[in-house]
Amino acid sequence: MKRILDCRASDFITFNRQDLVESIRKAEGRTVMAEVIPTVQPLYPEVTNAELARAFGADLILLNMLDVFHPYIKGLESHALFGEMPGDEMSDHPILELKRLIGLPIGVNLEPVDFSEKSSEMNEVKRGRLASIEAFQKASELGIDFVCLTGNPNTGVTNEAIEQAIIQARREFAGVIIAGKMHQAGAGNVLDRDAYIRFVEAGADIILLPAPGTVPGVREEAFHELVQELQALGALTLAAIGTSQEGADVATVRDIALSSKRGGADIVHIGDAGLSGIAVPENIQALSIAIRGRRHTYIRMAASVNR
Repeated sequence: MKRILDCRASDFITFNRQDLVESIRKAEGRTVMAEVIPTVQPLYPEVTNAELARAFGADLILLNMLDVFHPYIKGLESHALFGEMPGDEMSDHPILELKRLIGLPIGVNLEPVDFSEKSSEMNEVKRGRLASIEAFQKASELGIDFVCLTGNPNTGVTNEAIEQAIIQARREFAGVIIAGKMHQAGAGNVLDRDAYIRFVEAGADIILLPAPGTVPGVREEAFHELVQELQALGALTLAAIGTSQEGADVATVRDIALSSKRGGADIVHIGDAGLSGIAVPENIQALSIAIRGRRHTYIRMAASVNR
């Protein structure tokens, strides 16, 4: 992803959708996405979780639990936008400030809740986290580069609602659209071939699947067959570690990462439940080294955003 991700942070506001998709495609399975929760106390308060994830090898940062109508990233309080804006005003531009600091594409989870599935066990999802026309428009205003249409546990997200959200997002949002489930959140089958095909037809750029070994019964062979079929339709694929195994030992993460790469995934994702809203940083590094070696990992870790 060198051409897209090594640009100067001051040279962009958003990453072009086609360029970003093509950059991932050309990376041949060597792209790491780290998911973080920006609203909780960072692992170390001197830096945001997104900065920490980038420092350990992430290429893409996915923000979970962000309210797009009231965006707040804990850990940015001491930073001013471009070094000029007072801290109390910076809250209006947190995504641009985070981009200035990390120089990477930034995405946000938006949840396509199917309210017909509503039950007493469902967690309430704030308006700013729902997949809606207004949220897609706001994400564009904030400079978000990609949206991930998926569900956190117990939110009532269904594959049918994801499909409808993709159609809305394609109309309202100019960036990259990722869609799918990484665990048994909401209702419906987590590994649904027909649903994935409908997601591609609806306009999704990247299909999210649970990585082999994360959800019971998801084996490498079945994963590989689905990936091949989706890629033949023109979509990219993302293998997600979203079952708290981001907090497992290094050997487990490495094993899942290699299985995902053997299965043909274009992106390997690591979730936010390892520590305080972030995977264990050493696991991000181990994942990166497993799928692309020390050379590319150390360059990603060391390269300044000003290069």
